[in-house]
Amino acid sequence: MLVTLIVVIAVVVLALVGLTVGLVGRRRKAAPPSRPVPPVVVPPEEGVSDGGTTVAEPEAPPAEQPVAEPVVEPAAPTLEKPESTASRLVRLRQRLAGSQSGLGRGLLSLLSRDRLDEETWEDIEDLLLTADVGVAPTQELVEKLRTRLRVEGSAAGDPRTVLREELVELVGPGLDRRLQISGADGRPGVVLVVGVNGTGKTTTVGKIARILVAEDRSVVLGAADTFRAAASEQLTTWGQRVGVEVVRGPEGSDPASVAFEAVKDGIDKAVDTVIVDTAGRLQNKAGLMDELGKVKRVIEKQTPVSEVLLVLDATTGQNGLIQARVFSEVVDVTGIVLTKLDGSAKGGIVVQVQRELGVPVKLVGLGEGPDDLAPFSPEAFVDALLG
Repeated sequence: MLVTLIVVIAVVVLALVGLTVGLVGRRRKAAPPSRPVPPVVVPPEEGVSDGGTTVAEPEAPPAEQPVAEPVVEPAAPTLEKPESTASRLVRLRQRLAGSQSGLGRGLLSLLSRDRLDEETWEDIEDLLLTADVGVAPTQELVEKLRTRLRVEGSAAGDPRTVLREELVELVGPGLDRRLQISGADGRPGVVLVVGVNGTGKTTTVGKIARILVAEDRSVVLGAADTFRAAASEQLTTWGQRVGVEVVRGPEGSDPASVAFEAVKDGIDKAVDTVIVDTAGRLQNKAGLMDELGKVKRVIEKQTPVSEVLLVLDATTGQNGLIQARVFSEVVDVTGIVLTKLDGSAKGGIVVQVQRELGVPVKLVGLGEGPDDLAPFSPEAFVDALLG
């Protein structure tokens, strides 16, 4: 029996061993044999050497393509419409009446006294001199008023009428105040604008351009004040506002060269008028004469200068007259532009500067606005003066 038990155990052990061996064999048959992975070979210039074996570099991710932004064209500047001459003259009367009527009221008050004695006439003279009328014009006006009001009496008319007539005559109603802005033989008129810095010279050039544009004239501006950095930029802004081309050069360049190019451009494009801004330095008369003389000579190699406008600050009084004399000796001034007339009670400078230079006031500046420049009218000026 013991033998039988041993045999049974042996059979069971053998069966278990056989089963285990069968399972392992089946597993080995199921797993495929592993194969060596051959190295990837690339040309030397495309890989990196590593111990004699060339291994490919990993490819870089594709670069992102830039997204094209839509091109936005700059909007064309909106052109301004300058005021007409008629509108400017209306505002001339209004502005002057508000600022100059102190002189007119003072004169009318003195002339309306029951008795015009010597003291009254002295007061009238003082009032006129304070208003920068000048000594000679003041004496002339007082003498005429004395004659008409004392000798002719009521036959001369009321004091206001007499004063108005004599003031208009003093200002000079017969002077030719037209701007010479047209050239001959189809060439453009050339307006040369001169004056010291600080008088509003460059601004005046821009405002004259607006007057001409309002009259449907074509214009080119020449920025020949090359010694003041802001002058060219300032003039360019004025031109852009009304669609007028501005010819300019680098800062410090030869003013005569810029003036020449501006006139040449005006001739080539057959414009009506070329306006040239000039440097306003006044260190000495010799330097000023050389510079302005050269500018004018260079321009007139192409076409004559039709107008030379001198810009004066109405508030400077005698100093302005000194400047006027210097410029009149350097260039042939044909007309005067009085700026800042609205803020001063010294309206008599109109009379004095005309007497000093023998040329008419053609334009007056009435304020800081772009259209605050108007043709000068003696009648409108006197009417505003008398309120």
